[in-house]
Amino acid sequence: MPIFVKKKDKMNFEEYVAYFEAVLAEPEKYPLYADPEYLNYTKLNWSRMNRWLKRFEVNAEIKTQIAAVTEPQQWILITEPWCGDAAHSVPQILKIAELNPNIRLEIQLRDSEPYLINDYLTNGGKSIPKLIIRNKAGEDLFTWGPRPQPAQALYQKMQEEQRTFEEIKEALQRWYNDDKGAELQQEFLTFLRSL
Repeated sequence: MPIFVKKKDKMNFEEYVAYFEAVLAEPEKYPLYADPEYLNYTKLNWSRMNRWLKRFEVNAEIKTQIAAVTEPQQWILITEPWCGDAAHSVPQILKIAELNPNIRLEIQLRDSEPYLINDYLTNGGKSIPKLIIRNKAGEDLFTWGPRPQPAQALYQKMQEEQRTFEEIKEALQRWYNDDKGAELQQEFLTFLRSL
């Protein structure tokens, strides 16, 4: 049984996993997750995240480009366990970041202080996951999120068509399963080559 984990403003991936487990073990201690719908999404997200942690393969081009990062970088990933897009992207980003010791991945929760998401809104909204890549001087080099561009276009199109949340969620789930992280890697590759 996971122990109760107090929210921190910064977490490494292991601390994020422990927080995620604590939410699932004792949702009543986390007001948002007292809502059965949110809790069910979170359970699904736990399964999806763990599946990607086992199955996601970083391609050779990304491995080469990540190996070429010689200066320290801080990757700040803003997320929450309830976020369906994050269940796919967070483990993929982790697997990429782990390839180079010059990259330090830090996870911040969207809905907790310091509320960094307020500085990285998407069309005025607090959409997550959001990745900010900074150099050793703390300057932003790249921001990414909340989802790969084709998935974002699909989301926006379905919203314009006034599709239901369930329809959008299912369509995005299919997109992520079919894509297998290829588009996320292509977008990261474009950034890495520009450095």
